[in-house]
Amino acid sequence: MSTRRLRSEDYNDYSSTDVTPEGSPPGGMNGFAHPESYQRFGEANGTTWYQTLIHLLKGNIGTGLLGLPLAVKNAGILLGPVSLLVMGVVAVHCMGILVKCAHHFCYRFQKQFLDYGGAVVYGLESTPSAWLRTHAIWGRRVVGLFLIVTQLGFCCVYFVFLADNLKQVISAANGTTNDCSPNRTVVMTPTMDSRLYMLSILPFVVLLTFIQNLKVLSIFSMLANVAMLVSLVVIYQYIVRDIPDPSDLPLAAAWKTYPLFFGTAIFAFEGIGVVLPLENKMKNPRQFPVILYVGMTIVTILYISLSVLGYLRFGADIQASITLNLPNCWLYQAVKLLFSFGIFFTYAVQFYVPAEIIIPPLIARVSERWGWLVNLLLRVVLVSVTCVLAILIPRLDIVISLVGSVSSSALALIFPPLLEIATYYTEGIHPIVVAKDIAISLFGFVGFVVGTYEALVELIAPAAAVVNSTSVMVQ
Repeated sequence: MSTRRLRSEDYNDYSSTDVTPEGSPPGGMNGFAHPESYQRFGEANGTTWYQTLIHLLKGNIGTGLLGLPLAVKNAGILLGPVSLLVMGVVAVHCMGILVKCAHHFCYRFQKQFLDYGGAVVYGLESTPSAWLRTHAIWGRRVVGLFLIVTQLGFCCVYFVFLADNLKQVISAANGTTNDCSPNRTVVMTPTMDSRLYMLSILPFVVLLTFIQNLKVLSIFSMLANVAMLVSLVVIYQYIVRDIPDPSDLPLAAAWKTYPLFFGTAIFAFEGIGVVLPLENKMKNPRQFPVILYVGMTIVTILYISLSVLGYLRFGADIQASITLNLPNCWLYQAVKLLFSFGIFFTYAVQFYVPAEIIIPPLIARVSERWGWLVNLLLRVVLVSVTCVLAILIPRLDIVISLVGSVSSSALALIFPPLLEIATYYTEGIHPIVVAKDIAISLFGFVGFVVGTYEALVELIAPAAAVVNSTSVMVQ
């Protein structure tokens, strides 16, 4: 990526909605604005409905999916899937709110595009509060901050995931055979601490993030998606077999562990950042509402099915990632390596967004001669920060829950309903809609506070840490 590209003033416009001056969004508050009111640049080269659906699925399926069986354990075999369904419905509703508000402001101010932060800025400027209007620019900054925290949090999770899976594969290497019997005992060879695996992976991840061309990254993204898809198919075919009697599993777990479920679940559902970019790049944006609901229905079904089947299959022994429960035979060792391969290359894609927000303004402060060097050094620093944070919190379940509670809840649950109120308050908004939006935001805020607190408590509880970090010795 050239220094000129890095100096671009619109580097942080990742989600956009183009609009022509003619026409109005008759959908208003009752739904998506009418897509015919919007004209996209390069529409002939836009994405088809199928490509958009695939991108939507990719944006919502990752390591959070593999942690959902443990999340269901923290909620209960009945309460867990019901809660996942409710959170899925609410998350999709909030995605719809974001798109609707972006459409509204694009028409109202004749803007060619708006990203998440831009929509929040215009929302604050539309409120009757003079203080909020004066400080509206902070809306973009807050959204940008949470976006950076979320994306770098994903990167921290990837470090822990890679280290845990590589450590288990190497520990069982001497005893790995073609026998995939679940009752076979495998003697795990002592190996180095998982945190040392993270340090070992660090140089390769740094080199990967030096790739700054999106076209090249898309190739790695495609390889990662194929690897993870194959792995999921093999995981499903294993967990549907020999499911034990579930009568001993609690319908609802202790309320103390439910906040951990919340953090993991909202971590998995936090795909709101991809909504506006996908909607904007479509050839026919009229199809997007249907694609959004169909795609997120598929995601929700996948989440609920894997989480329930995984918990039913492994019960109380379920680990932070379901891959760690797979037998130590060559087939499932290959699955762990294949999924790790996919996560490794996904790191670069997730890292691209915070890098494009943080690095360009800093590059602009130095001479063009040193721009490339500063760019690379900043990438090394950012990747090293995610590695250090992962080393400080080397428990995959806690990292996922903490990232979900701290940042994903804000972007996915708290901000969109408040944005809807700010957008339509002066134009007239039904009290029921206001009550609904306040309820969703309060739910997200309570989850943010309680989920963060419980994750931190769980993190500093040494007894729990020992229990949950123990690898499965009998496969």
